[in-house]
Amino acid sequence: MSNTPHQLRDEIRTLVKQYYDVALATQPFVPGQTNVPVSGKVFDSTELEYLVEASLDAWLTTGRFAAEFERDFAAFMGVRCASLVNSGSSANLVALSCLTSPALGERRLRAGDEVITVAAGFPTTVNPIIQNGLVPVFVDVQLPTYDVDVTQLEAARSERTKAIILAHTLGNPFDIDAVTAFAAKHNLWLIEDCCDAVGSTYKGRSVGTFGALSTTSFYPAHHITMGEGGCVLTPSPSLKKLAESFRDWGRDCWCAPGKSNTCGCRFEWKLGDLPTGYDHKYIYSHIGYNLKATDMQAAVGVAQLKKLPAFIAARRENFAKLFAALKDLDDIFILPEATPHSNPSWFGFPLAVRQDAPVTRNQVVQFLESRHIATRLLFGGNLLRQPAYRDVHRRVVGQLPNTDFVMNSVFWIGLYPGITEPMIDYMADTFHQVRKSVAQGASAR
Repeated sequence: MSNTPHQLRDEIRTLVKQYYDVALATQPFVPGQTNVPVSGKVFDSTELEYLVEASLDAWLTTGRFAAEFERDFAAFMGVRCASLVNSGSSANLVALSCLTSPALGERRLRAGDEVITVAAGFPTTVNPIIQNGLVPVFVDVQLPTYDVDVTQLEAARSERTKAIILAHTLGNPFDIDAVTAFAAKHNLWLIEDCCDAVGSTYKGRSVGTFGALSTTSFYPAHHITMGEGGCVLTPSPSLKKLAESFRDWGRDCWCAPGKSNTCGCRFEWKLGDLPTGYDHKYIYSHIGYNLKATDMQAAVGVAQLKKLPAFIAARRENFAKLFAALKDLDDIFILPEATPHSNPSWFGFPLAVRQDAPVTRNQVVQFLESRHIATRLLFGGNLLRQPAYRDVHRRVVGQLPNTDFVMNSVFWIGLYPGITEPMIDYMADTFHQVRKSVAQGASAR
């Protein structure tokens, strides 16, 4: 009979594996009946074992698994520092907020300063600009990469412009040479939103290594998952300290949870108008949040990270298969293109219905959905036309025609590692039925 914690843990691991095999094993795909999702978690019993292992520690908040994940994920991405947070949205909020710190002197962002971004994106790339009292400056995107139109950057800049935050759309890197040259020329902060792009490279170098800060997401739709979770990455230890201050209530102290006196002078600080020796664990240098992840989330991430190279390879392979299968439909659809010099770790497979096509995007989407193939629009389309952004103080460069085209004509389908070859064959056949239905409609007329 088991009588030690170690023996009991071993028994629990065995039971967890048995449970997975009975309750959660992958079911066979049935064309026309089984849903083909756009995204989803891909896991086995290992993730459950790590999750239960972390829960048995009963530590619950950020702990040993979080430290392991931060170290290994930073190494994978090729950056010095990684700070785990509770979502990709929080990662963007922390990354931009830390640039408002007085510790940055003249380079700090102040209320009314401008941040360049695109209107064709996900809301939480833009929201931290507004939430920090800054002014978003919106530029258009290029087709069919769906990334920033770099020819508009100079027109977007003013004397108040201090930063750029851009996502690598659906995993497709933006023109990093042009953006980094522009940022360097004007001494602007660059934040790379890599929430859809973990594993993507530009000229052989990982995205997330070009900006002062970068962010990732570990929501189930993304390249690896913790259920929820995200990360702020930076090559700069000083920016890491600021990011973690905003993440951890705005405190000045950098002790890990459960630790004390890491600085060696906990009761010797003199900051603000506080009395000398006020406990450093309770000194606050920023208006911060509590955006930490739990160790149970991190434990799942540790297991997922071991599979990340295979996940990236599967995404690229599925993209290539879909592209080959749909290439003959280019009279109806504009197929996606990788940015020159890049090797995307694709998040999804974007398609644009041509303006002169005999079908509309809504017709195509409804046709696919009726056959259990899930679709998604390209996030918020034109964010400026969303109700939440109508009254937001902003500047806009031009009329954003490509952004409106994205809003009206673009959608994407799944290619995540859970998409199997039979699913791709079914998707390709269903897309070709769109052409047949169009031809039949023409004949009937």
